[in-house]
Amino acid sequence: MPTKRTRTPRLKLAVNRSRLGHKIAYALTHPRRVIPHLRRSGRDAWLRLRHRDHVAYYRAVMASDAARDPRAAVGSRTKDRWLALGKMQFDYLRGHGLSPEHRMLDIGCGNLRGGWRFIRHLDAGNYYGIDISPDILISAKQTLVDYGLQEKLPHLTLTKDLTLDFLPSGHFDVVHAHSVFSHSPIEVIDECLAHVGRVLAPGGFFDFTFDRTEGTEHQVLREDFYYRTETLISLAERHGLRARFMEDWERLPHGQSKIRVSLAPESEPEPESGPGSGSEGPDGGETAGQEDGQEEKNSPDSPPLRR
Repeated sequence: MPTKRTRTPRLKLAVNRSRLGHKIAYALTHPRRVIPHLRRSGRDAWLRLRHRDHVAYYRAVMASDAARDPRAAVGSRTKDRWLALGKMQFDYLRGHGLSPEHRMLDIGCGNLRGGWRFIRHLDAGNYYGIDISPDILISAKQTLVDYGLQEKLPHLTLTKDLTLDFLPSGHFDVVHAHSVFSHSPIEVIDECLAHVGRVLAPGGFFDFTFDRTEGTEHQVLREDFYYRTETLISLAERHGLRARFMEDWERLPHGQSKIRVSLAPESEPEPESGPGSGSEGPDGGETAGQEDGQEEKNSPDSPPLRR
């Protein structure tokens, strides 16, 4: 069955979750979430006192979350959700021409929710995942074992920033950051956009998701950041990148939006239709649904990488 078009309602896009009025209304309609939210607020306040730098702070957040449940730490409350959201990421890029010979950089690879599918699909050594959290990378290595992907020789590397200075120039056909900028202040996003162009191969692109607002930009607990589309597109353009909002991603049942940046002008407009999330695969993953948040074999008819 095809995936239904699921655009985020405009009313929701205008909500400022940092406002006291919104917090009170949310607490009244979701009383069971009040105590967990207060606990998280207290923990986060303590971690911010200990770690003034955002990357160090969020690394501590991830360590705390991963200690309880590595899947929940990357935004998936159950194994089925973890599988479904990873499948959505993979199907989307596969539909945009990702082929085994391409080289991919996965920024914020986490515990390989989508990464294990990319690793299985790509030629050996063509996947490079980076993350700020050592705890979540330990979990990622276990995912490799669980799916028997050791012979694919993926690179999994700890990083303290997004300067990408240890990576070669012009190397990656696809750079991917799923649910990374949704947890990043603007200076971290700016740092990434200032350097990602150097590592992109000719004709390559960088896809990232973000929490979109059409109202006032805001943040909650310094964990979740909401940006206007034009803010991020303008930021990319200031670094010499071409940027566009990915309308076909909006048709998928996912709570975040996506922007694609590249070095060169696009040669042709993006087709209107985008890949759906597909049906249940042999790994037992459910069809992806709305967030709170099988690999196809490559055929000779696979489309070229589309920017």
